[in-house]
Amino acid sequence: MAVGTLISGSVSSHLALRWGRRVHAIIGSCIFAGGVAALMVSTTLPATLTATLLISFGGVLTVSAATPALAVHNGTAGSAAVTEANGVGAAFGLLAPLVLGLFVRLGWGWRPAVAISAGLAIVAAVLLLRLPNVPAVSSGTRTPATAGRASGFGATFWLFWVALICGAGIEFATTFWASDLLAERTGASASLSAAAVSALVIGMAVSRFVVGPMSLHKPPEKLLLAGYATAGVGWLVFWLATSPLVAMAGLVVAGLCYGTHFPLAVSLVLRASAGRPDRAQARATLGAGAAIGVAPFALGALADAFGPHQAFLLVGALIACGGIAVSLGLRSVHRTLAVQAAEAAASDRAAGSD
Repeated sequence: MAVGTLISGSVSSHLALRWGRRVHAIIGSCIFAGGVAALMVSTTLPATLTATLLISFGGVLTVSAATPALAVHNGTAGSAAVTEANGVGAAFGLLAPLVLGLFVRLGWGWRPAVAISAGLAIVAAVLLLRLPNVPAVSSGTRTPATAGRASGFGATFWLFWVALICGAGIEFATTFWASDLLAERTGASASLSAAAVSALVIGMAVSRFVVGPMSLHKPPEKLLLAGYATAGVGWLVFWLATSPLVAMAGLVVAGLCYGTHFPLAVSLVLRASAGRPDRAQARATLGAGAAIGVAPFALGALADAFGPHQAFLLVGALIACGGIAVSLGLRSVHRTLAVQAAEAAASDRAAGSD
């Protein structure tokens, strides 16, 4: 899935600029549905892995079109729209294993449950075809003002991009390994450990619905900084806990804060793209794919060498790194605003003297 994400990040901006975000998203939905169909008929490991890569590739293509479309279409409310959309995604992520478990319990097996996702992808493609022909979906952003601009991004962009990578790594490393640490440190049963991870994901989903509207009234970079700071508290409580109750409380606090990391960071990355949200989204996808592919396995390698408890320090280090990046990004935003204010004042004085 990480490989599929990286491939998507390599081609997504080209698709958006060539055919527009609507076609970009429809292509992604169709590839996703085809990947699901391939998975359902696969009987060998290579075929299964190839189908999984296609599922990831298509799904991330669709998200890579939807995120900048939401940001552009909603303007100053873009961060709220993107954050709430991520909350919807997390909610579907919670429903999926419940539907899968129900179908298996009924004796239908996993295939009909997984087929539902392909059906939803086709429905999404049909609805995309029926959307009004607004600029946010009909075309990628390539205006005369931005087409000739240098491909590089500024310091603010890259600082929030680092925060995005850290957020993705934190989320997936914790989701993969929290249950192991909980069982080792507190003696919790396997069912309780699994439930604790569900509590983490629920917290992430809830926070995205809460933080989305908040970002309409508070600067998203300040909300993100608060999310990283409080996540550090939740992580520390979980890491030090020796009782299941305290550990789960720490995970819930962490989950409520983890939910702010990726959607707010990607919103800030798009905002700092200087009018090139599709290229910025491609860079964000590449970074997230790398983090998803590396962070959980790096933590696993450290756990093999030093044990889960010591290995989980990696998550703490990512939280600190992400928080520092956001803090520096906030400073960069303030510096840019100060420069713009000074330039505007100088321009007004020059106009007055004329």
